[in-house]
Amino acid sequence: MEAAALSRIGLAGLAVMGQNLALNVADKGFPISVYNRTASKVDETVARAAEEGNLPLHGHYNPREFVLSIARPRSVVILVKAGAPVDQTIAALSEFLEPGDAIVDGGNEWYENTERRQREAAERGLLYLGMGVSGGEEGARRGPSLMPGGSHQAYLHIEEILKKVAAQVEDGPCVTFVGPGGAGNFVKMVHNGIEYGDMQLISEAYDVLKTVGGLSNRELAEIFAEWNRGELESFLIEITSDIFLVQDDYSDAELVDKILDKTGMKGTGKWTVQQAAELSVAAPTIAASLDCRFLSGLKEERESAAAVLAHAGLELNTGGRRAVDKKQLIDDVRQALYASKICSYAQGMNLLRAKSEERGWNLDLGELARIWKGGCIIRARFLDRIKKAYERNRGLANLVVDSEFAGEMAQRQGAWRRVVGLAVEAGITTPGMCASLAYFDTYRRARLPANLVQAQRDLFGAHTYERLDRPGSFHTEWTKLARRSSAAAAAAGSSFN
Repeated sequence: MEAAALSRIGLAGLAVMGQNLALNVADKGFPISVYNRTASKVDETVARAAEEGNLPLHGHYNPREFVLSIARPRSVVILVKAGAPVDQTIAALSEFLEPGDAIVDGGNEWYENTERRQREAAERGLLYLGMGVSGGEEGARRGPSLMPGGSHQAYLHIEEILKKVAAQVEDGPCVTFVGPGGAGNFVKMVHNGIEYGDMQLISEAYDVLKTVGGLSNRELAEIFAEWNRGELESFLIEITSDIFLVQDDYSDAELVDKILDKTGMKGTGKWTVQQAAELSVAAPTIAASLDCRFLSGLKEERESAAAVLAHAGLELNTGGRRAVDKKQLIDDVRQALYASKICSYAQGMNLLRAKSEERGWNLDLGELARIWKGGCIIRARFLDRIKKAYERNRGLANLVVDSEFAGEMAQRQGAWRRVVGLAVEAGITTPGMCASLAYFDTYRRARLPANLVQAQRDLFGAHTYERLDRPGSFHTEWTKLARRSSAAAAAAGSSFN
């Protein structure tokens, strides 16, 4: 009788995400034990479980009582701040865990920390999972996208729970075993990098429509709502429409216009760009979004620069040089946003593939696109088409050369160029759209001016170069030959006098 009363799983860390995920588990019929160092958080979670239908959730106030309340083999989910707090929580719980038990870290952790903890856990006979959880507070409660990686055995212990807790889409729950080691955390990191790019691109679309098109927030709400019924349908487009409708409590304006233009960040976007650089994978849209967050933090400097440059005669031209056809602008921005977003997702997918090859993770990019279709922040209609693109060709070099996406990019590139050109003319920054367009144009060119860069490198550093017409590496005495050629030209010129 005592064993039957034990919980199926445990969760430590009862901030909002932890509370909501615990309630989600209990709501699906799995008895769960919860623990937090702050007793009031335990009380709060237990009270919520009672209010929401006497869910099978049991609060505990010390690590020993918490661990021993869970049926073996135990699985304990940790949802605390990444870094040292995770190690401290593991240390507190491990004292009472036994060989075969599993620890599941559900935070946004650096993947190498997960791999270190997995090795340390293995020394004690414990299993370890690093599990990305996306969807925010609402997703945690109603159905997130889950990205577990590490010990496959640990995953199997809780697979039934995760499949019920995750967001549900037409082709299954938004969870899969991602791969070994730190694969789950790495995939979540790249997901967040794509999210950075997506949010930046949407903000640029907003800026162009508002600043050049002169559209009101009410009009913007209607436009984004309309876009959300078409190819751009996604969580971020949906919530953007809602944002424009909220009134400020302290004035007659909409709240969005009263928000300080400084963007926060928690590090995963920065990690994504660092990894792209280390793996030699171009991710300019994601990098541009990160740069914009850095620049947004320079609020006082930007205000000062605006004043200085205005005094020097530089004013923002908001498209006044020519009349703007609002209907055409709205449609052009929609197409530019779509094409730019595809480039951002392509960059993220290529980064995942490169890391998978480096680490031998064997990531299934089509399956990752599938589990992002629901629950997560970057969920979007076209993820199903991204999934199908990788199903058609698992070794697809880039999304923009998939037969379907290639056609769409070609159709939209005219509108894309018009929007970027109009923004540049008006002095409005669209670094994400520009980066996406430059990425597309660079990738589609059979020949680049890199030949000149290689010649420069060979001249000043003897780095050698390859030729188009014969194999091997070559080095040229550029300066000597250039002077000889110049002298010969001068001599030839003098002979005509």
